[in-house]
Amino acid sequence: MLISEFARATGLTRDTVRFYVRRGLLKPLAGNKGGSNPYQVFAHEHVQTARAIRMAQSLGFSLREIGVLNVEYQARRITPTRGAEIMRGQLARLEEKAAHVGSMISYIRAKLVWLEAGGKGPEPNFTDYERASGSAGRKRQTKHGDGTAIARRSLRKYADTHRAPAK
Repeated sequence: MLISEFARATGLTRDTVRFYVRRGLLKPLAGNKGGSNPYQVFAHEHVQTARAIRMAQSLGFSLREIGVLNVEYQARRITPTRGAEIMRGQLARLEEKAAHVGSMISYIRAKLVWLEAGGKGPEPNFTDYERASGSAGRKRQTKHGDGTAIARRSLRKYADTHRAPAK
């Protein structure tokens, strides 16, 4: 399928598809049409790859991380142990974000109560709520280990040693 049909099949815009191709996340085949600039042809496995990219993004992975993980996956280097390490790291990152969002929600609720009471009493201070989420995140890291740092270091190390050649 050509790019417009592929974009419809995946729910992506053509610009997003082109961006993924430039980043090396998608590697379409070269078609026979288009002369010196052959058309890009996408197959069903490209649709699956695009869906996997979108899922990984929704789990909070950056495009750079997705690219590194894709290389690792294609080389069949993701063992169950490695997969668990990646997921633990991502879970730690998401838990940290959730704690931060929780603190923002608590602050907004306290601020609304204060505002609706006519601003009586001490005004809620965001840093008080921020500190509460920070200590919760540190407790979680101590309990489960700092999977975020381990996963990021591992991805960076892999990316540095398996960098794609420059075009």
